[in-house]
Amino acid sequence: MISMPPSDNDLHAFVDRQLSEADQRLMENYLANHPEVAARVQAWQQDAQHLRAALNAGLQHAPNPDLDPTAIRQRLKHRFHRHLASAAVLVLAVSVGGLSGWKAREMTLVSAMLPMSDALQAYRLFAQQGILPADYQGGDESTMQGWLDRYFTRADRLPDLSAAGFKPVSGRLLSTEQGAAAMVVYQDPSGQKISFYVRPPGPKNFLLPRGSRRDGELQAEYWSGPGYNYAMVIPSDTPAAQKLKQTLNF
Repeated sequence: MISMPPSDNDLHAFVDRQLSEADQRLMENYLANHPEVAARVQAWQQDAQHLRAALNAGLQHAPNPDLDPTAIRQRLKHRFHRHLASAAVLVLAVSVGGLSGWKAREMTLVSAMLPMSDALQAYRLFAQQGILPADYQGGDESTMQGWLDRYFTRADRLPDLSAAGFKPVSGRLLSTEQGAAAMVVYQDPSGQKISFYVRPPGPKNFLLPRGSRRDGELQAEYWSGPGYNYAMVIPSDTPAAQKLKQTLNF
């Protein structure tokens, strides 16, 4: 049980999501009535988010057996805040010898990267391979929505996929050059997984028209809303995929 007024240890436990549900509600009520403490806690939460994003950018690169691991590590050391999709596309550009340097990177990001490639990459790394543990694991849509609202207060609501048998089970914060992104993983009773991905728009506030594309075994359905780009990543050619498309009206 936390003390009132809360100590710094209590506040840090709140930031780290280590409190019980009762203490969580008690702390939220306290912060709502003490804006100066709430501002300090929010700054801690932002620091934790930035640290998590920096670590993700250094750890979550797609494996490529054609490249020298030493060269990859050297590039990552100087580019902590590069998100996974831009890193993968830049590595591809270097490997074919067609482009180089920052000019290559900018041209690749603006004109060569397919829509929501980072959403597909995140699905493969975390939903399929499970490289790192989730930042948050929730039991239902409301608790997962609460977690997402801490970082994306103006984003679209999480899709309700219960009619297709899916419920949100975990969430992960990620990093893009435009700011923080997040992926929420849904799962059905058979273990099939899909993901909902939200990120800031691309360079020059580039918003996406509603669209769809297939990448190997995955299907990405993407769109934009005020201030954010979104994607649902679904395994292609499965009964679950067909049911989801009907549920979501894609």
